[in-house]
Amino acid sequence: MSDLVFWVVLFGVAIGTSIISGILGMAGGLFLLVALLVRLEPVVAIPIHGIVQLVSNGSRAWFLRRQIAWGPVARFAWPLIPAGVLGIWVARSIPPAAGQIGIGLFVLVATLVPKKPSIAGGPERARLALPLGGALVGFFSIVVGATGPLLGPFVLALNLGTEGTVATLAACQIFQHGSKVLLFGITGFSFAKFLVPTLCLCGAAVIGSAIGTRLLDRVPERTFRNVVRVMLALLALELIGEGALRFFR
Repeated sequence: MSDLVFWVVLFGVAIGTSIISGILGMAGGLFLLVALLVRLEPVVAIPIHGIVQLVSNGSRAWFLRRQIAWGPVARFAWPLIPAGVLGIWVARSIPPAAGQIGIGLFVLVATLVPKKPSIAGGPERARLALPLGGALVGFFSIVVGATGPLLGPFVLALNLGTEGTVATLAACQIFQHGSKVLLFGITGFSFAKFLVPTLCLCGAAVIGSAIGTRLLDRVPERTFRNVVRVMLALLALELIGEGALRFFR
């Protein structure tokens, strides 16, 4: 596959993954990251993914701006950068093949392991736990790239309703991906080298968000979620296999 064909295919993938996130509030970012890792090393794929997801979540938050719960977002956001600094150090010390295997395993576990949709103790306990969620997401967002399944239980436990949950997840992820992009930029990643394809992917993300938010109450969530889980699991297995081949060469 040539570079041009790879980026053209990714444009379509970015629209599709943004639609998924618009409907489910998460999972699309995992899908896009796995697609980027088909050609790019983790230390390149993760910051590019961060910019696209920043735009994707920003557009989704704008479309649903009246439903955002800003108090929980603020509680979640403040630990992101301190935890991300530690994550940068860990990410730079991992060999690319090992990073690829690690991300694949994370995606597989996040996709297949049954998860309770809330934090024990209800909305009030969830609000108190949000800074812990921010610290965990800030660290793992740098190391594995996409952490929607990790953030999800903290926001789902707030009982904000479908649109409120998707909107607040999007707002939280604006700060998550914004801090990630900032930290990679400060530590020397050359975003300019990938400027044109990244901007195209950002445009695709906005298109997908516009479609996904309009479909929010029209798609059977359970069926859609199961299809996405199967596809993610297959992609994760492929990623693990490719990483293992690279690691043992």
